[in-house]
This record gives sequence, structure tokens and C-alpha cells, in this order.
Amino acid sequence: MKSWSLIFMGTPEFAVPILKALIAGPDEVVAVVCQPDRPRGRGRKPSPPPVKIVAQEAGITVYQPEKIRDPAFISQLKAVSPEAIVVAAYGKILPPEILKLPPRGCINVHASLLPKFRGAAPINWAIISGEEKTGVTIMQMDEGMDTGPIILAREIPIEPEETAGSLAKRLSDLGAELILEAIEGLKEGRLHPRPQPKTGVSYAPPLKKEDGLADFSRPAEELDRLIRGFDPWPTVYTFLQGRRLKLFRPRVIEAPSQAPPGTIVAVSEEGITIATGRGLLLIKEVQLEGRKRLPVAEFTRGYHLKPGMRLG
Repeated sequence: MKSWSLIFMGTPEFAVPILKALIAGPDEVVAVVCQPDRPRGRGRKPSPPPVKIVAQEAGITVYQPEKIRDPAFISQLKAVSPEAIVVAAYGKILPPEILKLPPRGCINVHASLLPKFRGAAPINWAIISGEEKTGVTIMQMDEGMDTGPIILAREIPIEPEETAGSLAKRLSDLGAELILEAIEGLKEGRLHPRPQPKTGVSYAPPLKKEDGLADFSRPAEELDRLIRGFDPWPTVYTFLQGRRLKLFRPRVIEAPSQAPPGTIVAVSEEGITIATGRGLLLIKEVQLEGRKRLPVAEFTRGYHLKPGMRLG
């Protein structure tokens, strides 16, 4: 079977297993496109995105255009003449000039069961929305936002205490398997892209830091999903005696409480229990601004927490 020459477009850690699978697969990755190096960490030193590091280690040419519509960059892609372009969390909407460039089109690895959660943050919103399952869809890209026909899809359950970080890792690994199956199926003529269902469409907009402020008047169940869906970024936070306190590893406790929302009602080795608008919320790990993330049992050795204190 004739191998394809591929361009891969992706940027963050989510895209790494998918790129590695393509490099190890039967087709040739002739170039990689990712976002430019950005300042990261406390020193704000420009750092390469994870995909760039993998590509360079494999000796693959890397392009990092500031503007995806730059004619000079598009000319570079044309000169490579790929059979198909595989896209996974690249971070920009592709213009028609690129979508039409390869004869086999652009193939996207999307981390949801389309048409659910089209958009930038499908993993986070699947958890926040209380979904019991999600998955990966391999899609033939068109000019809409995640509206193209489906080549292949597979679902997995969302575990009860799953965070966006742990779910992203599992979906990334699944995407690495599926993209190889999809390309093989397309070559053999076994797979044929089919239109997405017109019902069941939902959207997953980008997350914003300001959306992470905890509102303890909400039910504990909603706060639990929000904390897990915002972990590792942008995180849910509150304020403890005027200092920002990030909340991690929540668990809902079904018990009544007369305490005002945001009140700490218990402190134990397992965590702090907080009153909410409905039910109680146990928080097992916290991070005070300027400090590292700690289990509550360790945090309380240096910071005295007691029932009756208010958060927020």
C-alpha cells in the first residue's frame, strides 16, 4: 500500500502522542507546524511547545508562523506537497487555502464525540457538563468550526474523580490509535466520511481565568465538576484571609448544613469540608498563592484552618 506524505499541525502536550504515533507509523511526516515559542514559567523565558521538541528530536522540519494566513508560509506548505495534513489541537482555525491544499484534505483529531462539544475546550466542558462518557472523533475538516464529516469515532467513560488533565491524557492516547486506523481505512477504501448528525450539537468555548472564582452558593455537585474540569488550567480558586487559594481533588458529601455557603464546617486529615448552596464539598488539596500545591493534611501543619472560617 502506498504511503502518504503528511504534514502534522499541533502544539500542546495533547498532540504529542498523536505526532509520535504518526512518526512511528507507515507514513512519512515531512513537516510539523506549531505555534511560536511563548514565554513560560516564572522567568518568562521563551520555550518551545511540546510538539516542536518531539519534531526536532525526530529531525523533522518545523514551521512556526505568527500568522497562519501568511502567503509566504502557505507557499512553504505547497512546496512540501503533502498527501494529507493531520491536525490535533493546533490552536488556530485553518483558512480555505490550507484546507484545500492536500489532495486527501485536512484530517482533525477532536477530543469529543461530535457533534457534542465543538470548539476549543471539549475535554473541560465534558466534565463540567456532567457527561458520563466522551471520546475522540477523527474528522475531515471543512471551513466550519468542527463541522466536517466524521471518519471514525470511539467513546470512553469519564471516571468519577477524573480531571481535565487525566482525561486529556487518555483521549490523546486514544487519538493516537484512531488516527492510524483512520488513515489506513481511508487508503483501503473501507472508511467513508459521513455527515455529522444535525441533532445533539453543543459548544465548548475557551476557558477564562476569571471563570475560576468559586461561587459557593452553587450546589456542591456543580462545584465538584467545575474544579475537576478546570484542573490543571485555569483552576478554581477562592480567597482565604485575603490570599488566593486554589482548590483541587473535590468530593461531594451528601449531608445537610445550616452554615452559610463558603463556611469551613470541618477540618480533617482527609481535607476541609465546605458548606455550599446544596450539600457539602470536601477539598483534599489546596494551593495558596506563592506556595506549592499540597494535600490539606500537609497544608494545615503550616496554616491553621478551623471550622467557622469563611472562604471567598
